[in-house]
Amino acid sequence: MDVLWLKSQGLRHREICRLTGISNNTLCKYLRMYQSGAEAELTAIRFYTPTSDLEQHRHRLIAFFREHPPATLNEAAEKIQELTGLKRSPSAVGRFLKSLGMRPRKVGAMPSKADPDKQESFFINELEPRIEEAKQGKRALYFVDAAHFVLGPFLGVLWSFVRLFVKAPAGRQRFNVLGALNAITHELVLVTNDTYINAESVCELLRKIALMNIQVPITLVLDNARYQKCNLVAALALQLNIDLLFLPAYSPNLNLIERLWKFVKKEVLYCKYYPNFTSFRRAISNCLGQTHTTYKRELDSLLTLKFQVFKKSEFVPI
Repeated sequence: MDVLWLKSQGLRHREICRLTGISNNTLCKYLRMYQSGAEAELTAIRFYTPTSDLEQHRHRLIAFFREHPPATLNEAAEKIQELTGLKRSPSAVGRFLKSLGMRPRKVGAMPSKADPDKQESFFINELEPRIEEAKQGKRALYFVDAAHFVLGPFLGVLWSFVRLFVKAPAGRQRFNVLGALNAITHELVLVTNDTYINAESVCELLRKIALMNIQVPITLVLDNARYQKCNLVAALALQLNIDLLFLPAYSPNLNLIERLWKFVKKEVLYCKYYPNFTSFRRAISNCLGQTHTTYKRELDSLLTLKFQVFKKSEFVPI
């Protein structure tokens, strides 16, 4: 096909042969095939491609490994031999599993009491319509959650020549952050303290959002923490004309702001030592204060409106 395209551009045969790496006889053969109407012959791949004996068991093995994912290639090789009678080396098994669409993936975790059906129904019927309105500028959508950063060692992974150690601060002081993250602009509204988050903290957050004079309906997506679902908060939200949308139980995967908390820990806490609570709190506050400047590009990529909705078929069988 490259030959035909180059020929259509008016190149000489010698130049076409140089560019494609074929002989003049081969070039003339391709042109004759095209002129005779044998375009299918030109696109046919005639190289020998050996197939594995495992191919005839492909569908059976796919069904088995969907229900019983192996932890190692040796385990997979043993199961394949049991099911098919064919013995293969771990490297050959690895190539075959990749051809099935499998690859090593770290197992994720989700709360054991989470209900995948309720999550899916909530996302489709409640959350997704509000996201679409927010994209069209017809609604302000905020994801709300509290993070409790405890002054202590946040261990992580570093590339190093020897194992390294990070000092562990003494004390158990906490820096509490109640945040509301705008789903579209990623603007943050914060309430912070060193004591604890309660219903009054949530009311303070509601008042801050109300004072922003937003001209479209406002929805806050929250989890089911008792201090967020109490009568005091509900009454103030009704008074301020703010819609409270509560997530299904045990559904942190549907709360966008959870990704922000993980980002903060990774950026300023993991493998870091802060000698006192003041420097610890300042580091977190500075990070949160730079979400629209220093960290904007990273957060725009991280805080996309794509959510993990679990399916029962994704759970590891017992």
